Amino acid sequence: MLNVLNVDLYPSLFLIMLAISLLISVIFLHPKVPLSFVRIHVGFMAIPPLVALVALIFHHERIMVGPWYFSSLSWLLAFFVLTIGCIVQRFCVRYLQGDSAYRKYFALLTVTTTAASATWVSNDFRLLLACWGATLLGLTLLIGLKREWVVARNAAKICGRLFAISWGVLLFAIVWIAQATNHWQLSDALTPTSLAQLDSWEKTCINLLLIVAVVIPAAQWPSHRWLLDSVVAPTPISAVMHAGIVNAGGIILTLFAPLFQGSMAQMILLIFSSISVLIGTGIMLVQVDYKRQLVGSTIAQMSFMLIQCALGAYSAAIMHAVLHGMFKATLFLQSGSVIHRHESGFYTKISLSFSTIVTGSIVGVLAGIGFWLSSPGETYQLVSAFIVGWSVSIAWVQLVAFGLGKMGHVVGFGVLVVGAIVYFFIHHLLYGVLHETVQVNMQPPVLAAIVLILILLGAFLIGAWLTHNRLSKYYAIVYLWLVRLGEPKENVIESHPYYLQSQGGKVR
Repeated sequence: MLNVLNVDLYPSLFLIMLAISLLISVIFLHPKVPLSFVRIHVGFMAIPPLVALVALIFHHERIMVGPWYFSSLSWLLAFFVLTIGCIVQRFCVRYLQGDSAYRKYFALLTVTTTAASATWVSNDFRLLLACWGATLLGLTLLIGLKREWVVARNAAKICGRLFAISWGVLLFAIVWIAQATNHWQLSDALTPTSLAQLDSWEKTCINLLLIVAVVIPAAQWPSHRWLLDSVVAPTPISAVMHAGIVNAGGIILTLFAPLFQGSMAQMILLIFSSISVLIGTGIMLVQVDYKRQLVGSTIAQMSFMLIQCALGAYSAAIMHAVLHGMFKATLFLQSGSVIHRHESGFYTKISLSFSTIVTGSIVGVLAGIGFWLSSPGETYQLVSAFIVGWSVSIAWVQLVAFGLGKMGHVVGFGVLVVGAIVYFFIHHLLYGVLHETVQVNMQPPVLAAIVLILILLGAFLIGAWLTHNRLSKYYAIVYLWLVRLGEPKENVIESHPYYLQSQGGKVR
């Protein structure tokens, strides 16, 4: 009896607290409710992710409660989304104080993150579509909440159109799956027996529809501009996008993983995502606006997450979505103090000797080989080992070689070692949580991983050559092309906040 109670307790408590959080956010909209009530609201917002965390640790059974499905994966995603949502709202208590839309921001943030978390615990296709649609609508309203500001309205329109296309394509794909399999429950429709009713051409078409549906919210080329335009929104809105929204592509493809087995759509996704990795990285390197640098980085990171899905590494994609989301949300919330990072401090840039470069390369190669030999024999591990080796090499240069004096080298080496230990600990922990609930997909040919590595390595070598020859016309062409890709349209920028003049303010 105690076992049954424990099984039902966490999902019921989680859903009840989500409902209470939504209700409190609606109450806060009333103008007679004091602004100090927001702290009570934020306190209640912290309860659902806490319940999800406890369930993730102690509740390992899969259970369905009506149209909801709870497993280690869904608990992890719910905890991730709601934790970022709670942190962002706590940040907004003072950051948005004095804003005329103060109450609306908290209500919409609650609706958006609640709907996003509900999306990933939905087992019914119709409920999943409704929750995901509410998430995209909430984000669109947040971007354009300052209706008196033309720039914000225009950015919201651009995002709204693209989100509507993405949601409509996902709707078409899901209706196709449901009609072909005669199931509206995700757990029933994606079983081998149900999917056997789909012809190969139907699987390919549905896969292509899913790819279109996920690359838009993931800001992949050529639909990347909406994320660049969204920087007109307050910084916390950019942070909350990483709570299972801009990184939802990897989650959606993970949920539909059984449909992607051996599909040519994987190769198409791999090609387009590889292009987006290069474009996003280029935008990050040429932009001078810090928020746009973060956006360029996000485009590249989301591309790599989709590459992981294309290579069948769904567990790695989920880890990437969660860890990158928390990291990038933190960077956005800290963007107001970015000026201090350029002040001289403990580390300073120095010219690198040939021996330093060789040492860093050797350390990176050894780290990559060690990771490859200690990992399961999957196609993606070849790519992962390459990325780990490259990252360690760069970290060695940044942390150790650039250290000031012997103490700087020692501290940098210590930070590198501690960072490696933390990385492998978190990787092992998350892999243990996900390995039973995330689909292990048919691995694509090793040739695909080799081609991807060659593309990344070739891009790196070309970039290094262009950087070394900055006076060449090729450098100017590539540089200006990347600047043009990263620049917003004219209708989503203005030199001064002219909307303040209509409110009696003066623009200096």
